[in-house]
Amino acid sequence: MGPVDAHYRLMKKTFSGCEIVLGNLEITHLEPYHNASFLESIKEVQGYVLIGLNLIKSIPLTNLQVIRGNTLFNRQFSLSILSNYGKDNKTGLEELPMRQLKEITHGGVKIARNPRLCGLDTIKWEDIARLDNIRIFAENASLSHCFKCDACNGSCWGPGPENCQILTKLNCAQECPGRCRGPLPSDCCHNQCIAGCTGPKDTDCLACRRFQDGDTCRETCPPPYVYNPNSHQLESNPRGKFSFGYFCVSKCPYNFLETDLGSCVKTCHSRAYEVKENGVRKCKNCDGMCTKDVICDGIGHGKLQSIMSINSTNIDDFENCTIVQGSILLLLVAKTGDVYTNTPKLNPEKLKSLKNIREITGFLAIQWWPEIYADLSIFENLEIIRGRTKLSGNVSLQIIGQKITSLGLQSLKEVSDGDVVIKYNKNLCFADSIDWKPIFRTNQQARIRNNALAEQCVLNGNVCHSLCSDHGCWGPGPKQCLSYHEYQGGEECGQFCNTI
Repeated sequence: MGPVDAHYRLMKKTFSGCEIVLGNLEITHLEPYHNASFLESIKEVQGYVLIGLNLIKSIPLTNLQVIRGNTLFNRQFSLSILSNYGKDNKTGLEELPMRQLKEITHGGVKIARNPRLCGLDTIKWEDIARLDNIRIFAENASLSHCFKCDACNGSCWGPGPENCQILTKLNCAQECPGRCRGPLPSDCCHNQCIAGCTGPKDTDCLACRRFQDGDTCRETCPPPYVYNPNSHQLESNPRGKFSFGYFCVSKCPYNFLETDLGSCVKTCHSRAYEVKENGVRKCKNCDGMCTKDVICDGIGHGKLQSIMSINSTNIDDFENCTIVQGSILLLLVAKTGDVYTNTPKLNPEKLKSLKNIREITGFLAIQWWPEIYADLSIFENLEIIRGRTKLSGNVSLQIIGQKITSLGLQSLKEVSDGDVVIKYNKNLCFADSIDWKPIFRTNQQARIRNNALAEQCVLNGNVCHSLCSDHGCWGPGPKQCLSYHEYQGGEECGQFCNTI
């Protein structure tokens, strides 16, 4: 099974059953024999859509209604359809039936180098996108295999009347504030609607411009606190909700934090700290000294927002750090240095600056680790990887191609979200023994493969200590057990009988 098929399986796992893509949707490297029906469920993409380098004949984004463009491809485009053809021009993308697409909120459209793609040159893009002086590039596909749009007034996404473009802006009455469902003034949509509507009310929208609260589109979510003019106090609002993306929710999803302002966030602002009250994680405003924890920026956050890897220029920032807001990512460039940015090699001894870390809000990825360390016990105090941002969109713990013999993550109790990938570590034992179920909190997977052979581990005595339970261990010795066997008297365990 080659990398193209592995890429397909990952894409299918990520988007199967998905209706709303919180980030970007990148559809690439689909082969003619792949089944792309898993994309039919997608209704909204909050970032950009990139469709590129595909040889498949049709990509069925048949229910996609909205592309919000919160992030833009090449800083310009919300929808990019690029280079979908084979070397012989006999294979490639021919149909892209996005018949429900009616709204691109920000950014433009670029369609280029798709010699077999039909129909999209007929679409009236000005009904869908706010051009904002961004030019739309679209090719004419007047090929013999292409369908005709005769039944659709010349604008269609594919063959048949079901693929006719439905206009929701160009044919609206002048009185309409935005979208409409027909040419009459009575056909105007509510001003909170995008993509169209089925009636005039804020409950009739196909999608919401700001926030969706149940069946209703609102400018703001009901606040968690309201002002009582009689008592001159803020009081709890029984109908209050939290804003989460473009939705109003009664409580924040697991792994997000509630704020007093009524929003779900990944990290607290600089003058607040994270607490857990009545089983709910919240941001609480500081009173004097903010917290005993030492909080530092990780990769992808704050001053390390655009940095690729932990390296010699930023490793000292982690001295005494207990909570990393962001991620820990170690790439080969840390070992070699970077002549282009004049970054020296990282001294392996400096990695001990990471030893106090208890929590990582993003992901932990090890793609380079010094050979002088036989394990990752520098992270022996790490208790939780939250996975609020993930590597490649779905991985929160990744260890690939290292020469370590054990993991040594003896304090790790939780990986809140995201998958675990540990593979191609030819000397690594113990990893296959770990039961990840009590560590995971959501629908996650552990992909542990192509590490040391089990027989060789047994032969070398690299097996879990006899005190360890069936949950497995992080390495040799009783301190590395995830949990311990229960003995009636408990004396055999001694100081190590602490269970997770």
